[in-house]
Amino acid sequence: MQSYTIGQAARLLGVSPDTARRWADAGRVVTHRDEGGRRLIDGRDLAAFSVEVGQGAHIEDGEPYTSARNAFPGIVTAVKLGDVAAQVEIQAGPHRLVSLLTREAVEELGLEVGMQATARVKSTSVHIDRT
Repeated sequence: MQSYTIGQAARLLGVSPDTARRWADAGRVVTHRDEGGRRLIDGRDLAAFSVEVGQGAHIEDGEPYTSARNAFPGIVTAVKLGDVAAQVEIQAGPHRLVSLLTREAVEELGLEVGMQATARVKSTSVHIDRT
């Protein structure tokens, strides 16, 4: 059975290592120590916990309910406005996401370079949520 370090688990869960440590300290996920003293999480336990986190993430984080499940929180790096359409770029970790949307939507969301936003991908569309 594969085991994961706290850092690896954090990356897979999309949270910081500090958050993963706090969850382990609170007993939300079971850990054990290897010969070197590192805290590890068994793969099966991490898989079950990731489902639990995924099901409750929107409620706990206060995020809006949405049918788009692939969320990429990041920072707006470019906003290009046309007369009717707009292009918004978000850098979400190593991922650069580009969304084409209406100028009106960009203005309603108040999107500007440097602000936090979440790109939500569903099928071939990228939806932007202001965070």
